[in-house]
Amino acid sequence: MDDKVQTSRRGIEGTGQRAHRALLPTILAWITVLTLTTVILNLPDHPDAVRFAAFLRLPVEVPVIALFLMVFQGRIGTVFRWIVTLLLGLILFLKLADIGTQSAFQRPFNPYLDGKMLLDGWNLLSGAIGTGIAAAGIIAILLSFLVFLALYARSLRGVAATPPPARDGMRPISAAVSVAALIALALPLRLPFAIEAGALPYLQARTTLIATSIADMAAFERTLSDPAPTSPAAPDFAQVAGRDVILIFVESYGRSAVEDPRYAPLISPRLTELEEKLAAKGFGSASRWITSPTVAGLSWLAHGTFLSGLWVDNQARYDRLMMSDWPTLNRQFSEAGWQSVGVMPAITMDWPEAAYYGYDRVLAAKDLGYRGKPYNWVTMPDQYTLSALQSMVREKPGRKPVMAEVALISSHAPWTPVASLVDWAAVGDGRIFDTEAQSGPTPQEVWADPERVRQHYIRTIDYSLQTIGSYIETYGDDDLFIVIGDHQPASIVTGPDASRAVPMHVITRDAALLDRFRSRGFADGLHPPAAGEVPMSAVKALLTEALSQP
Repeated sequence: MDDKVQTSRRGIEGTGQRAHRALLPTILAWITVLTLTTVILNLPDHPDAVRFAAFLRLPVEVPVIALFLMVFQGRIGTVFRWIVTLLLGLILFLKLADIGTQSAFQRPFNPYLDGKMLLDGWNLLSGAIGTGIAAAGIIAILLSFLVFLALYARSLRGVAATPPPARDGMRPISAAVSVAALIALALPLRLPFAIEAGALPYLQARTTLIATSIADMAAFERTLSDPAPTSPAAPDFAQVAGRDVILIFVESYGRSAVEDPRYAPLISPRLTELEEKLAAKGFGSASRWITSPTVAGLSWLAHGTFLSGLWVDNQARYDRLMMSDWPTLNRQFSEAGWQSVGVMPAITMDWPEAAYYGYDRVLAAKDLGYRGKPYNWVTMPDQYTLSALQSMVREKPGRKPVMAEVALISSHAPWTPVASLVDWAAVGDGRIFDTEAQSGPTPQEVWADPERVRQHYIRTIDYSLQTIGSYIETYGDDDLFIVIGDHQPASIVTGPDASRAVPMHVITRDAALLDRFRSRGFADGLHPPAAGEVPMSAVKALLTEALSQP
């Protein structure tokens, strides 16, 4: 009899141990599902909002998911688990994309408009931190995302497999009691309970954003189809007849560079110094703020907006504009008798968009004759670009007056090495810059410290302004120079919620021409007035009016 009792006891103990071992995976599954679901649904979609307090709430979706997992079994339960996994994965992807686009471009991610930006993002990232590190980082992110989805799906299955009570018909009641217990446990922790679900409004807002973007593209399509554009059909540009018009875009030159207390002590005196040096050569200047359609990148949106007179604030609009016959400032100058030239040191591949702008001549990176070393992503320093403009275009005998669009890139990320001026006569084929191009800290070293990023950024802006001022002093003659920033830099430089304004400077020896700009809101000198911004899309009409006969 004793042997039978001992055997029975060992059987009961074994069963208890097996039950405990079976319970542990179930507990871990519950913890994983509740934690990951809460974190994902609470994850803010803006980097500045990512704080510990943001996660101290219990979204209503959490107990609802738990309830459905315990109630629905079989095929219905399997379908439900897959739906939950995919939706949570989608929400996580969108929120991480939001954080990325908010950090880079200060706006939410738009699936309809931003798909084509992936390649551009890769080019920027690989240029800033190196191809190998960038590739490894992206692979690690993708693998982590897949591992997360697999872990979450497995944990959902573990929750659904929670052992039922003695009577299986009691499972819904047991599930409801468990969910009520979950909420009751959260209340003593003083976690604010979300009365409204967060996932559905978030996905609904993203769907609305896509629908709005589609409607916006339809409206833009109608604008491009309008046979009577708002700008003059054939401006004569008589106020600058026989003179060169040099339009210079300065990469990442924004309002923060001029007014931010971290940068103004360097840039404000530089602008004052340039005013004085240019005045000594007979040049006057006038400036104002204009609002760029982009921030932190996508410079071509600013170029398209400025030169077309249309607001081009996303890639879809830009792509559609490139297929249109909408007149550009370049083409209008060409039709009025100027040679339209595009000087594009950042263009290293085929550039079919050039056909839309209507250049008579394009000087891309390979056409500029630079034989020196690149400055990381930057193919050549600004001084060489302007020197090539002078020798290859403006000094050619017997030429027509030139309308040149020049895109300077020394102030493009990663902002290292920082270039410096040399004597213009010594520029040559650019090999004089080799030592400097291979000196200084690497992009990885600079970008490891946000403060160092800011220091390098503003030094490159200072170099670009110095270079432009020196070029005009040396080669300006009686021509018109228009200097504008394309956009503000990333928020790591400006801080959150910075203005999208960029400076626009008009420099010429023609006092009467400057008066025309003053009457259109420009202030004397290279310091724009504190108040007043005009959209970049309005500048084309402003220029054609100011430079043509009244």
